[in-house]
Amino acid sequence: MGGKQKGFSLIELLIVVAIILIIAAIAVPNFLRSKIAANQSSAVGSLRSLNTACIAYTTTYGQFPAALTNLGPISSGGTASSTSADLIDSVLSAGIKSGYTFTYTAGTSNQSYSITASPIAQSSSGQNMYYTDQSGLIRVDTSGSGAGASSTPIG
Repeated sequence: MGGKQKGFSLIELLIVVAIILIIAAIAVPNFLRSKIAANQSSAVGSLRSLNTACIAYTTTYGQFPAALTNLGPISSGGTASSTSADLIDSVLSAGIKSGYTFTYTAGTSNQSYSITASPIAQSSSGQNMYYTDQSGLIRVDTSGSGAGASSTPIG
């Protein structure tokens, strides 16, 4: 029974734990930046989809939709109509997708529209705000003050 015990010493275990914590401290911020970039890309893609859906809607019904929900899916067993055109999915028609809130505003007599995309939480879901209208041009605001018709167009 006088042999050495087998296993790791306390110092060895502490060194391993310290190395794991250092790696985690480097990886977590990179993961958060990647998530924000993905959410921002998704917001721009969603705005492009909304512009396309609005053009299809106006071609069919002669005006732009009165609300974002008008572009959404049809009720079960129903057919497409001006109140449920089935041009976008239910998630986007609800106005929240991938960390962004989409706000649709119809113009006078539904002959124009504007859509803004704002991050739900700027620190974790996105940093840029976006704006588009019937022109189809998507604009970005990086200052956090809100995107609008005078914001910088996306290249």
